[in-house]
Amino acid sequence: MELQETPASAKKSKHFPLTPFRIIRGVICLSVLLSTAFVFLIYFVPVAAVLLRLFSTLYSRKVVALLFGLWLGLWPFLFEKVNETTVVFSGDKVPPRERVLLIANHRTEVDWMYVWNLAYRKGCLGHIKYLLKKSLMKLPVFGWGFYVLEFIPLERDWVVDEPVIKETLSTFTNPQDPLWLTVFPEGTDYSDEKCKASQKFASQNGLPVLKNVLLPKTKGFYACLEILRSSLDAGSIFLPCSIDTCFCSTFVVPVAFDGKPVNFNVTKLVL
Repeated sequence: MELQETPASAKKSKHFPLTPFRIIRGVICLSVLLSTAFVFLIYFVPVAAVLLRLFSTLYSRKVVALLFGLWLGLWPFLFEKVNETTVVFSGDKVPPRERVLLIANHRTEVDWMYVWNLAYRKGCLGHIKYLLKKSLMKLPVFGWGFYVLEFIPLERDWVVDEPVIKETLSTFTNPQDPLWLTVFPEGTDYSDEKCKASQKFASQNGLPVLKNVLLPKTKGFYACLEILRSSLDAGSIFLPCSIDTCFCSTFVVPVAFDGKPVNFNVTKLVL
């Protein structure tokens, strides 16, 4: 199987000039997000995540989701209004306030934040959970928040990660628990070097050689699906993506490109 070059459209990302005004605006947005995160994590979350949990895990999660959603609501405002970024949605309709499993591509280091714009419009902003690198749990302020929000830390070693995923998700099988579990099957953000390595591995192992995305890792996704299958609303998996979509074996791998506006094309899979 021959390796395929990354298309020119993917290589030539559209970047806008980084003017002093844009830098200042970005710093202000980041400062607001960080300062408010500190306030929420120090003054509000401990009551919901610790004290209330002594009496009810379900209501503790609901209150944490409410507080998390209130804080994250700043992001769409800062990103779309203050930063003047246009977000375009297309494809299948995502029902509001449902428990779903989302699979997204990882073209940039901040794709996980873009999902907030979709969740905000569906009333599920505080319900988001991620599978993320364990090293991120050590970040100041945010690391504590990741633990409180019950994000799932991964070592990228299946022997270590499998029991962690299963143990954590087994506590989320209650259909009343708020949940938007977001998985990035590629496992890391895209780069030309990673794409070439992914294509080489796929070619050597008789797997599809993908042009715009990295070869997805299926074990984590399959584990999540097996545990949550019966508790997802309508058994739905939603695939937020941009521009176009590539198909790989049993699930869809979305493709994204840098630039404005940010485009989401959502595909729904019914189990």
